[in-house]
Amino acid sequence: MSRFARQMILPEVGAKGQARLARAHVLVVGAGGLAAPILQYLAGAGLGQITLMDPDHVEESNLHRQPLFTMADIGRAKVAAARDYLLARNPDLQLHARLDLLDACTAGPAVSQVDLVLDAADSFAASYILSDACKAQSKPLISASVLGQKGYVGGFCGGQAPSLRALFPDLPDSAASCVTAGVMGPVVGLIGALQAQMALQVLLQQQHPSPLGQLMQVDMANLTLSGFRFDGAEEPDAPLRFTSVARLTAQDQIIDLRPPQEARKTITPAARRILPGDINALEIDVQRPLVLCCRSGLRAWKVARQLQKRGISQITILAAGDTQ
Repeated sequence: MSRFARQMILPEVGAKGQARLARAHVLVVGAGGLAAPILQYLAGAGLGQITLMDPDHVEESNLHRQPLFTMADIGRAKVAAARDYLLARNPDLQLHARLDLLDACTAGPAVSQVDLVLDAADSFAASYILSDACKAQSKPLISASVLGQKGYVGGFCGGQAPSLRALFPDLPDSAASCVTAGVMGPVVGLIGALQAQMALQVLLQQQHPSPLGQLMQVDMANLTLSGFRFDGAEEPDAPLRFTSVARLTAQDQIIDLRPPQEARKTITPAARRILPGDINALEIDVQRPLVLCCRSGLRAWKVARQLQKRGISQITILAAGDTQ
């Protein structure tokens, strides 16, 4: 019996839908907790190609919510360990493992090669960069976020669907992450499985309802699921963009907002280190582009909003982490 027989019984799949899945190529950004169910279910469904991007290596603290990996994988590149796991279960899958960071330079080319993008990166910068690239190329994006016992998954871009920016025009007030606030493993698995389901529905061209323009919210602390459609959400005017180190030029005014104890060096020798509380005293040449740098992008985003009120418009944001 065919590996996909139980799936092909479904009227929305059938032989034609299965062939469509076999021709599909998706990009999964992030190889952590969300990606674990995404990759297993997409590979299991018979997708033809998956490109997986993640620069990280397996750590023991990953294992409670990332069941693709075992103790033997600690120290290995996540994309390599995930490839071995998936190919052992579906050798017909073409999995392109990229030990790369998704940024403003790599996003456009990566998105251009695929039919659909799944954001499993747990990064403000990655989510907005992917949304911008997908919107520009009319590629569907399934993006999710999870923290503690809550999270969401939504279908964005592609066709007439609004972008992530239309629903979330500003970053949240808090920079809490799984590292600082914790996360429950089954919640991550549930939301990643929902991402996989929405991705399959997009690839099978489900229209009633379309997963694009739909947000699902999960609150497992209270054991509730909810959702709403956002088809009419408007795209924001003059959105703040993320940039990358490779795009910096000699004309840029680069401000590093991280304190010395967070980052030993500034992002480039030309950068000035200014703490967010001192930004209003800073003299800025309004004729030159301004680049604001911090770890996640959150502090830079807030400072950028302050500066926009002063009439400064040429601002981009660089999420540089904490190790530069």
